[in-house]
Amino acid sequence: MSSPVLKALFSSQTRVKLLSTFLLHPEEEYYIRELTRLLNEQINSIRRELENLRRVGLVRARHRNRKKYYRVDPDFPLFTELRSMFAKEVQADSPIVGSLKKLPGVQLILLAGVFVGTESKVDLLVVGEVKKEMLEALLLQDSALKNVKYSIFSEADFLYRMSLKDRFITDILNDPRHLTVHNVIAKQIDEARGKQ
Repeated sequence: MSSPVLKALFSSQTRVKLLSTFLLHPEEEYYIRELTRLLNEQINSIRRELENLRRVGLVRARHRNRKKYYRVDPDFPLFTELRSMFAKEVQADSPIVGSLKKLPGVQLILLAGVFVGTESKVDLLVVGEVKKEMLEALLLQDSALKNVKYSIFSEADFLYRMSLKDRFITDILNDPRHLTVHNVIAKQIDEARGKQ
């Protein structure tokens, strides 16, 4: 979860872990001891970084049941950009994405739905000559992914649907929260968009 790129951008490893936790799970609330266990960090560094994030307005705190709970503030001006940056970095490094990229014939992998925390018709869009059985076998390796909704398109079918402004395809591609983690047909996609 602590990528070298994010570590270089954000000096504190504890801060990177906290940002990943809050930005990738915006609906969750956490208390300090829970975060120390979850992130395997010292309580003082968690407390210090939480205070820094609260001061800039990215994190809000509230008291409940004699505990102080923290959660990300989705109204923070840079929330969407930060969340997108962390999601891209963390998801791009995930083992499932690495395995998907190694499938022969894969030309495009787009993560949506459960992968990025959005409501979407599919969670995973794959373009290429990929066998359904191979994709399902990969997804079954992680029990959390066994209910992932996916769509596989051949390159020709995908580009044809794009050129016709197929609503299913354009909705998924145009949602800025969705992550394209592998794309070797960018030029063909741009050409198909040009026909629109």
